[in-house]
Amino acid sequence: MKIAMVSEHASPLAVLGGVDAGGQNVHVAELSAALVRRGHDVTVFTRRDDATLPDVVRMPSGVQVVHLTAGPADRVPKDDLLPFMPALADGLEQAFLADRPDVVHAHFWMSGVATLDAATRQSVREAGGGAPVPVVQTFHALGHVKRRHQGPLDTSPAERATLEPWVGRTVDTVVATCSDEVFELRGIGVDADRIDVAPCGVDSGLFTPDGPQEARRRPVRVATVGRLVARKGHGNAISALARVVAAGHDAELLVVGGPRQEDLPADETYRQLHALAEAEGVADRVEFRGQVAQDELPTVLRSLDAFVCAPWYEPFGIVPLEAMACGVPVVAASVGGLIDTVVDGVTGRLVPPRDPEAIADALVTLLADPEKAHGYGRAGRDRVESRYSWDRIAAKTAASYRDTVARAAATPRPTVSAEGAGR
Repeated sequence: MKIAMVSEHASPLAVLGGVDAGGQNVHVAELSAALVRRGHDVTVFTRRDDATLPDVVRMPSGVQVVHLTAGPADRVPKDDLLPFMPALADGLEQAFLADRPDVVHAHFWMSGVATLDAATRQSVREAGGGAPVPVVQTFHALGHVKRRHQGPLDTSPAERATLEPWVGRTVDTVVATCSDEVFELRGIGVDADRIDVAPCGVDSGLFTPDGPQEARRRPVRVATVGRLVARKGHGNAISALARVVAAGHDAELLVVGGPRQEDLPADETYRQLHALAEAEGVADRVEFRGQVAQDELPTVLRSLDAFVCAPWYEPFGIVPLEAMACGVPVVAASVGGLIDTVVDGVTGRLVPPRDPEAIADALVTLLADPEKAHGYGRAGRDRVESRYSWDRIAAKTAASYRDTVARAAATPRPTVSAEGAGR
């Protein structure tokens, strides 16, 4: 199949250098590469955020990345990108007219807005014999869930409240990444028969139990990985560390994520977390590593006794899978996609969100029974290999594409406009 991916703010090229590469960047890059390995032709369209970028880049995986001009050729916070989506749709329209894809897969709600605009334009319909290009959507995060947990900290544009549900109800298929997301999608009016589930995956060749490990500073080492934002729950891990130390364990916590280490002092969240570590009396036991490249992360993960993932909410969460692939037991908040990936009492422990004491209790229990902890690690590796390889995820996604194309041919969707959704 000829597949177009649209990822307006998260370029797969960011994964190559590891700079500003989050879960969506990794997902788009790895899924696209796995689809190419299965014989598909994949082009990723993303917004030009640097004037020096070439129009087209061919990745080593065989994925083609096309930069479209939509707004300033500079980095713009993703929550400020909505005004530039009509321009992104203009670029997509021209690309679809020049080389029409069989299906388009939009990633994030704003990509969905631009993709629906382009895929249903009259010019594109006429070029396709009167039919729009079939559209598949993956949200990666849902705005109403974000507002529920973050409240006034949510920086999404107000239009998201109406446009995101409209995208979900209008596209041909929504590919959710976990069972919890299916429930949330039903709540905003997405038909159950147009929802498929294909989780995120992990590179089980890069993330393995065998390989080099970092040296530890203390006998017990745990870590938490993610952007330095409040909702990622690093503060809960810090508070849990204080309780683990109070229980008699000589432990350290590695906090990975955020800007480069030398730039951390300028980061407000870092300063808040450092102050918390001082208040908890564990500042000398918490190391803020900052940004770590993807290919260096396995060396960090292999050095751990346990991995902590304690977000307020989490649409999916790739890093716990990466820790499991390295044979590390995981203590995770029982939210979102983590409910699917971490099997309580088998690959790790699930604990209530925002509960440092529960995290500490789970860690202390693991540290008291190394044999059980190792068993969790082995089971985690087995679970990743059996369920979460990118080739397996690509096969499930390609099946969804085929069903989408067949359904769209049988019942073409009408011309759509975001105007009625409140834009």
